Amino acid sequence: MLEFRTLDVFTARPFTGNPLAVVLGADGLTTAQMQTIAREFNLSETIFVMAPRNAAHRARVRIFFPTAEIPFAGHPTIGCAVLLAGMDAGPGDFEAHLVLEEEAGLVPVTVWRRGGVTEAEFTAPVIPHGTEGRVHGALADALGLAAGEIGFGAHRPGIWQGGPRFLYVPVASLDVLARAGPMQPHWDAVMAAAGVDSAYLYTPGADCDFRARMFSPTAGIPEDPATGSATAILAAQLMASGALRDGETRFHLRQGVEMGRASDLWMTVEVAAGAIRAVRIRGAAVPLSDGRIAIPEA
Repeated sequence: MLEFRTLDVFTARPFTGNPLAVVLGADGLTTAQMQTIAREFNLSETIFVMAPRNAAHRARVRIFFPTAEIPFAGHPTIGCAVLLAGMDAGPGDFEAHLVLEEEAGLVPVTVWRRGGVTEAEFTAPVIPHGTEGRVHGALADALGLAAGEIGFGAHRPGIWQGGPRFLYVPVASLDVLARAGPMQPHWDAVMAAAGVDSAYLYTPGADCDFRARMFSPTAGIPEDPATGSATAILAAQLMASGALRDGETRFHLRQGVEMGRASDLWMTVEVAAGAIRAVRIRGAAVPLSDGRIAIPEA
């Protein structure tokens, strides 16, 4: 049997945010066994914790959708770091710095607990950048929207990556965001043209800088309550839309509201000489459950 924990991430309130399963002591598992366990939990992501390759780092981790492994993801990074730092520190306030070895690279994370709330901030392992693929003309139909409801100001759809990659779709208002959703057969055609399996929609928010939704049904995630990796890569979309200048810019984003699992994410983007130099994502996490799970047959 393996020990596991679950947490709600990008929230300080249980039963909101994005649920995460963390499987501890996973060193002896095969890739197929990890995938089986991730499919059993059937959450947007499950993270497996192993001994680090470098003793100076806290852990090596692997992250899985219910359908496939991914090289990097934000809410597993935040949740896993909060769990491991809390296990190391025990009760009371603390601040810790740790490095997770992810498939996309080394991810430094700072974790702190203040007043009973534990938060973490990671630096994205890959600077977000452009990628191959095209925005299909049926994009509006794929989301059940009118063509005039796509875009706002200088923001237009784009495809960006930073480990994973996403199709970014700015929409005209919160009402449009609430009405959007994957529509077949146009959805599959748009995803194939873009070379992605996920679309991240965003619009200016009333109580934050941007409200967002993320759809990824072909990856087994009809809608994700909070997507830290997509939030980090959003920096490239914002740069292309003229929303960033040299220096440090901070954004507060909310996601999962339409699902009843409101999540709060904070992004800091460092820009120098017109180029993104670093992206940091911050959020809270709260433990929810613990238990033991059987090891699947090899």
